[in-house]
Amino acid sequence: MSLLAALPWALPFVAIAPLARRKPDVADQVPDAETPVSVIIPARNESGTIEGVVRSLLASVHAQFEVIVVDDRSSDDTAARVAAMAAQDPRLRLVQGAELPEGWLGKPWACHQGATVARGDVLLFTDADTTHDPRLLACAAGGLRAESADLLTLTSQQRCVTFWERIVMPQIWVLLGVRYPPARVNRATRTDQLVANGQFIMVRREAYEALGGHAAVRGEVVEDLALAQAFLRNGRRLRLMFGESLLQTRMYRSLGEMIEGWSKNLYLGSRQSAGDRKLFAALAPAILLAGFAFWLVPPILLSAGVLVPAMQLAIAISLAFWALVSFGMQIPPWHALAYPLGATTALLIALRSILRGRRRVEWRGRTYRVPG
Repeated sequence: MSLLAALPWALPFVAIAPLARRKPDVADQVPDAETPVSVIIPARNESGTIEGVVRSLLASVHAQFEVIVVDDRSSDDTAARVAAMAAQDPRLRLVQGAELPEGWLGKPWACHQGATVARGDVLLFTDADTTHDPRLLACAAGGLRAESADLLTLTSQQRCVTFWERIVMPQIWVLLGVRYPPARVNRATRTDQLVANGQFIMVRREAYEALGGHAAVRGEVVEDLALAQAFLRNGRRLRLMFGESLLQTRMYRSLGEMIEGWSKNLYLGSRQSAGDRKLFAALAPAILLAGFAFWLVPPILLSAGVLVPAMQLAIAISLAFWALVSFGMQIPPWHALAYPLGATTALLIALRSILRGRRRVEWRGRTYRVPG
């Protein structure tokens, strides 16, 4: 009977089962290659990635589109690289970002500036660290039309190259996947049931402008989630689809970048995810910590000599789980052996994020103090 104490570590298999089907898949949508689309890329110090995302977009089979890169006061040669490409292709435009106004954060301001000059009926906001399959624009536009949606967002294949990416990113990505399966998001009636992935947010221009565009989320650190919630509050229709087969992202390239990026997003994102439910917002940081600490319980109890057979079984189950997750994320499954280190690192990053809260938000050389 003591082996039943290992049962909780088998439950995550049930939680991720709906994700394994990867439905609805944007690749299955009937393409719409004719609707004019403006792709907007906010870019701040993205010298190492900007050419990759732009070239992948310019290879699109979509018939009518433009790519707008908003250089958000970069201190590197991001703007020069884009300007050189724009000289060779009229579909690409470089917008030199204006100084950050009072009350705005960098990414919403850059997105706002791009939307202001965009000409398309549909706007796509995407990140500089993404890579787009040539079919993606047309398939996404087709999905937006078929679903009569005002906002379409996609999951993406997370490219994890270094050791730290491969043991930390799965920890965070699993929590997000379990919290926001597409079936739940696509039935959402409350703001706490929603998510949007800032790596790919496609919107109908009319709906976007009706709610005030990014001005409606000008002071939000987790602006993608806030934008989705603003759409729902305005009675708009949102859809989340799997996009792994057509969209790749490499969010971070080192442990330092992961610490900086997730410290910015985890605490504020967990509270923002509560939507209008104040009690949930208060508990969200504790739930976040518990999600990472959960995986550390078996090795801690085993090392203390408590429930030894059950904890041995729990560790074996956990290893199988993280090997499966790694395989699904195209990470060599042997990285599952380091799952306690990954969980510990994610837990420490979450603690750092909570301790900083709104008082100190850092990203790309800027430091914000967010009111609230």
